[in-house]
Amino acid sequence: MTESTQLAPEGLNSSTAAPSTADQPRHRMLENDRASEALGIVVLTADPGHARISMVIREDMTNGFDIAHGGMIFALADTCFAMACNHPSLDEGTITVASGVDINFLKPALLGETITAEAVEVASTGRSGVYDVRITRGDDLLGVFRGRSRTIASPGKK
Repeated sequence: MTESTQLAPEGLNSSTAAPSTADQPRHRMLENDRASEALGIVVLTADPGHARISMVIREDMTNGFDIAHGGMIFALADTCFAMACNHPSLDEGTITVASGVDINFLKPALLGETITAEAVEVASTGRSGVYDVRITRGDDLLGVFRGRSRTIASPGKK
């Protein structure tokens, strides 16, 4: 499924590049994801084992060096990883969480720039998986993130 959904800071969705359709389900992970809403993350694509999202670096996302804070870039990559692991087609009684992650920052992102994260499943066996996420600005590679996942029962579910 391909969708382009802006998660507005007020918690409202507003259509961006592609119009929203009634039969286009929202990604279940984002239904109550206040952190992603606050970051203004835009969902570009979301399919099982793959996701692509973006965000614009705002002034409140920069550090003392006037570049994007690494935690903001990490949050974008982590959200993309989580979306690739938790596609709406998965069993409602389970969620997939990070069991460990690594990130390498290669170049800075600057105020006003749009950065994109793209996650792809590298391997999956049983309840465990490995995903790679590339963080880019256009064709420029800013960072790489590797996430290791584990599927567990949803909290409160048996």
